[in-house]
Amino acid sequence: MNSASLADVDERVATPTYDRSQVAVGIAHFGVGGFHRSHQAMYLDRLLNKGEGFDWGICGIGLMPSDQLMSDVLSRQDNLYTLVTRATNGQREARVIGSIVRCLYAPDQPDDVLDVLVDERTRIVSLTITEGGYNLDPVTGRFDPTAPDVAQDLRREPGHAPRTVFGYVVEALRRRWEAGRPPFTIMSCDNIQSNGDVARTAFSAFAALVDAELGERVRTEVAFPSSMVDRITPITTPDDIAELTEAYGIDDAWPVVCEPFEQWVLEDVFPAGRPPWEAAGVQLTDDVEPYELMKLRLLNAGHQAIAYAGRLAGHTFVHEAARDPALAEFLLGYMTHEGAPTLRPVPGIELDAYIHSLLERFANPSIRDTIARLCAFTSDRIPKFLLPVINDNLAHGREFARSAAVLACWARYAEAIDENGGSIDVQDALRDELIARARQQRDNPLAFIENESLFGALSRNPDFARRYRSTLESLHTVGTRRTIQDLNASLTADSADARSGQS
Repeated sequence: MNSASLADVDERVATPTYDRSQVAVGIAHFGVGGFHRSHQAMYLDRLLNKGEGFDWGICGIGLMPSDQLMSDVLSRQDNLYTLVTRATNGQREARVIGSIVRCLYAPDQPDDVLDVLVDERTRIVSLTITEGGYNLDPVTGRFDPTAPDVAQDLRREPGHAPRTVFGYVVEALRRRWEAGRPPFTIMSCDNIQSNGDVARTAFSAFAALVDAELGERVRTEVAFPSSMVDRITPITTPDDIAELTEAYGIDDAWPVVCEPFEQWVLEDVFPAGRPPWEAAGVQLTDDVEPYELMKLRLLNAGHQAIAYAGRLAGHTFVHEAARDPALAEFLLGYMTHEGAPTLRPVPGIELDAYIHSLLERFANPSIRDTIARLCAFTSDRIPKFLLPVINDNLAHGREFARSAAVLACWARYAEAIDENGGSIDVQDALRDELIARARQQRDNPLAFIENESLFGALSRNPDFARRYRSTLESLHTVGTRRTIQDLNASLTADSADARSGQS
């Protein structure tokens, strides 16, 4: 896969119809993973194929050691890659994406990264740096200046390269202002409520620690639009790579596989300009929050609802868990009775139809999304996806039993031993602490959720603690499948009794 081989690509595969040599960098993107390549880069490629957006090519920037291989692969392939969509019925479509025109690995190319960021043609810096990448305390929301790389950047001497996205972005803004250039817009595409506000908090807090005036300028002069991005994109596997070669004869070292569904809702606040994304199917709006909350509390929290129970019940893939009758009933109950009631109306969306579409999307066997992917880095996810649902329902006297069960399943999963005595590979930044707390809970059932840095005062709510403790005890005594089945039956009976009482 490279520019020279495009002419020989199988005719069933769509390729760029535009002259890539005419595409200039206008967007610098931190975090070039599968999700960015199945989503934002895809939308821009679609726009370029329409003959628009030639000033908005993407320069991908990697910061983490894991980004180095991605940067190397894309550079060898002239930054081209194949995007494969797989429908539930097994139908597949492939297209080559050409909107990424440059890729840099910051630890090896720090000066090049800063040159791109300071260049006045770069007018948007976009981010997919994960839910935990903003370095904010999950309970207080405050920026943590003690994180090792952040602390190193704050002590950074002139001439030394930054280590973090905060260090690069703030230094670039400082240089732009020093040169009399306007700031770029910072656009978060991560799964966080009000992700624009979260990004503003993080970057302005870091800047203020460098210089108070600089922090105020970042807070007041830089635009931080919020967005909601939605497309299920599993991790690319060797089988995906081999299948692409077999089906289409394409030798792509890092293609992307995703579902056909796509959605991008974006707050239209771009004082430095933006591509005409609406021509590519992006929904521009003044208020992203209803869409954000819908996705976070139904899709993202819904994934968490079946991930830990699914792993404990012996499933490997998401579609297996979503097709398990007990887990599917549990998931539907969570979304309908606990997630949806916390949402306000979503313009143009009928929630019941959206919920049932999620059940179909989760059950797509062609995607082969893994339970392990959903279970990874939970301490970054649960506080943003599920805890707001729990707290809202507790505050308003609504149902929360299924949400409590999700936390109990996570706690049981975090013991790192499954129901057959096998080991569970817990992947989380707080791995050791989570496992240590989870292994105390047979003696102290609330040990896991007494971690107030993650859960706040949840363990001190007597109603929640009672329900959580009961579910955890059931997981230990009768196992996950029986626990979920019993919970489904109990809640169905309660619902029937409530309807009977009302009649």
